[in-house]
Amino acid sequence: MSAVRPDVTDTAPRAYGAAMAAALLGIAVMTLDALIVNVALPSVGRDFGDGMTGLQWVVDGYTLMFAALLLSAGSVTDRVGARRAFGAGLAVFVTASAACGLAPNLGVLVAARLVQGSGAAMIAPASLALIREAFPDSARRARAISIWAAASSVGAAAGPVAGGLLSQVSWRMIFFVNLPIGLVALLLLTRTARSPRRPAPFDWTGQIAAVAAMGALTYGAIESGAVGIDAPRVQAAFGLAVAAAAVFLAGQARGAHPMVPLALLRSRAMGVAATVGFAVNVGFYGMVFLLSLYLQESRGLSAPAAGLAFVPMTALTAFISPTSSWFAAKFGARMPVVTGQLVMSAGLAVLSLAPASTPTWALVALMVPVGAGGSLALPSVTALLLDRVPAERAGTAGGVLNAARQLGGALAVAAFGALVTHASGFHDGLRVSLLLAALLVLLATTANLLLRSTTRR
Repeated sequence: MSAVRPDVTDTAPRAYGAAMAAALLGIAVMTLDALIVNVALPSVGRDFGDGMTGLQWVVDGYTLMFAALLLSAGSVTDRVGARRAFGAGLAVFVTASAACGLAPNLGVLVAARLVQGSGAAMIAPASLALIREAFPDSARRARAISIWAAASSVGAAAGPVAGGLLSQVSWRMIFFVNLPIGLVALLLLTRTARSPRRPAPFDWTGQIAAVAAMGALTYGAIESGAVGIDAPRVQAAFGLAVAAAAVFLAGQARGAHPMVPLALLRSRAMGVAATVGFAVNVGFYGMVFLLSLYLQESRGLSAPAAGLAFVPMTALTAFISPTSSWFAAKFGARMPVVTGQLVMSAGLAVLSLAPASTPTWALVALMVPVGAGGSLALPSVTALLLDRVPAERAGTAGGVLNAARQLGGALAVAAFGALVTHASGFHDGLRVSLLLAALLVLLATTANLLLRSTTRR
């Protein structure tokens, strides 16, 4: 192992605080942007005169690039250093946010969202690396990481509310709000210590194939709602997704420096964790996307009121996430994962069965188990995964898990949007979508039970 420069380990207290504050602002604004756009979608659609397909891409453009580039963002962070990677990712994110706010048409908005997602993919691992460098002491670092996780939860919780309030002025404000936050974080970054750089080979074949596979799959799912699954361009997209996935797997098997070693992909722990993360995000992101539209278009709620409808769920989500470690310590690592999935599946099932006459306050209450179950399961399945993979593959395993989660969110928006488009009414499509999400989460619960209770050390 190469020696670490003194200017990294002997960081001044002021640099500790600057690195921590920059990381918190970065992760908060990144998670905020994943959900802030949902409540503003009807306003975007009215301004640009576009339907469901265009609105799906406004959400999925961000999530898709975030998922695909997460796989290699960790190695890029090692190669250029956490400070430089964080700064570059945040600069891209802020610039793309400005482009989103100034977009003259939907095409420019979607393109800017794609760029925004690529910046977010770099912010996520680099912010954690900044914290690791700023806090060499493991106890202080553990506390810092818990605060980092709380900031992520706060950003997610604030998303729907901020989206509803800001879209009352203009939906463009949901993107412009990123500018001052991002600029403050960049200013703080100038006060942090320089980061070490480490040799980290980059797998170009794997990265390009991953983007092509995820992008083609998402495109096919979204366009099937507009033109039908039999359309030639939809069939071509699905064919490209299969071919690109095959190239990705071949590259990982034969490449000199694979982005995701096949041994990790074959691991039962990795497979189960990715399945759980995928299913939970399908349920959560799909529900938020559909109900954001339903509450405004079918129930007549204003954007701020629709945003406030998500407060009970997201607030409880931020509260429950830190408790998952306590449940795991007391009842075993799998208990909060399985319990969380069962609660989430039940919540989605009950929501899917709610008649059209269900009062809005009851829908708000029924959303709570969905968010609570997911926030209980995800931290625990992450800890379970990291406990079962070799230490040298922990970063890669985390990247695969989070990529699976983001892909689940992107495909939920794509598939559920297609379902409500072809259903006899929005409410019928909503019910079918939520029921499918409930079944998927329940199937993932069964997969989790197959994971051996023995811990790999």
